[in-house]
Amino acid sequence: MRAFPLCLTYAHTHALSVSKQSPPVFKMRALQLLVLILSGLVGAQQQALMDYLERRLLAIEDRISLWHEQTSRYASELREFKQQMVAQLEGLDKSKEALRSELDTVGTRVDRVEREMDYLETQNGAQPCVDVDDKLVEQQVTVVKERNKAKYAKLTDCSDMISSIKAMKILKRVGGAKGMWTKDMGSGTGKVYILNGTEDNTVYEFGTVREFTSSQGTSAATSIQLPSAWHGMGHAIYNNHLYYLKQGEEMKLLKFDLQKNIVADSAVFPAKNHLPVYSLNPETFIDLAVDEEGLWAFYATQENERYISLAKIDSKTLDIEQMWDTPCVRENAEAAFVICGTVYVVYNSKLPSRSRIQCVFDVSDIVTNDDAPNVYFPKRYGTHASLKYSSVEQLLYAWDDGYQILYKLQMKKKLEV
Repeated sequence: MRAFPLCLTYAHTHALSVSKQSPPVFKMRALQLLVLILSGLVGAQQQALMDYLERRLLAIEDRISLWHEQTSRYASELREFKQQMVAQLEGLDKSKEALRSELDTVGTRVDRVEREMDYLETQNGAQPCVDVDDKLVEQQVTVVKERNKAKYAKLTDCSDMISSIKAMKILKRVGGAKGMWTKDMGSGTGKVYILNGTEDNTVYEFGTVREFTSSQGTSAATSIQLPSAWHGMGHAIYNNHLYYLKQGEEMKLLKFDLQKNIVADSAVFPAKNHLPVYSLNPETFIDLAVDEEGLWAFYATQENERYISLAKIDSKTLDIEQMWDTPCVRENAEAAFVICGTVYVVYNSKLPSRSRIQCVFDVSDIVTNDDAPNVYFPKRYGTHASLKYSSVEQLLYAWDDGYQILYKLQMKKKLEV
């Protein structure tokens, strides 16, 4: 940069001396002077460029050094973190094994306690569901007298009764905590019906149990729309007809034709001042059941508020054929069903435990409450929302906290009690 002013000074002085010379010499000197000036400029620019490149290379080297240092530090920290995680995972594995061992020990103890409880319950017997007092004795005498006046005439020679629960199978979980599922108990078509919830107007129909279990939810089902919503979980399906309750000022029983999708008949249930049949399922005011004898109804009224009443219904005309006051209390009852004219009421507790058949009522007076065996259901999720008996398969179709369950029943003859 310092050569530039010297070149100019020299050029200026030299130009004065040359200007006095001849024209050719002057031009030659001028060209030499121009070349000298351009050479100085090019040299200065090259030096500046070299300085700039040197500074940039030094900056890049500094950054590479910093990046290398940071990378080494990160790699070291990552190795330390990996070692810590491996140590923690090993500790968690050991804790998991210890916890699993403790749970196995607890499960073994619980199973042992349950077996001992079952043994004690079998040896000692369940507490009777009937409070024996003078008032109840008078009511029983009255019921017996009324029943003698109109003895129930059985339609079949069925004489089976429950001996025990042989097996339980949980099929799947569809719907809410409460609902009802069943087969058509009269037609033998094998169709399965789902009525989800305590109040709705949509029935889901599946061709078979296998089709129901293999489907995703109710996507593969045929939806049947009812003209009015059902109430509770006390529905029944019998001979291609759905029997359900429409609740209003009066309790109305509807008979819906599942093939024609029309209401085939309806009737007002004759009892008044209805109460929930089961205290653990207060949404159900009338629970319909089907057995070998036909269609039945469980109900409760304020006139006999502590106990469950029973009615035999003509499935064709919806006429009430006969009515009984059973000795089975409503308190802590969750569901009931009928087999060969014998009523089985299932009880539980507000904090769900093992369900049990604790009250039996036989319309033919062959089986009494004292004669009936103690039957306990396997441990499940909660309380039964509904229980529907299939006489052909000797199965109970149960709805328990949204789970659809099948119970295989072990049967024996009533006379063998």
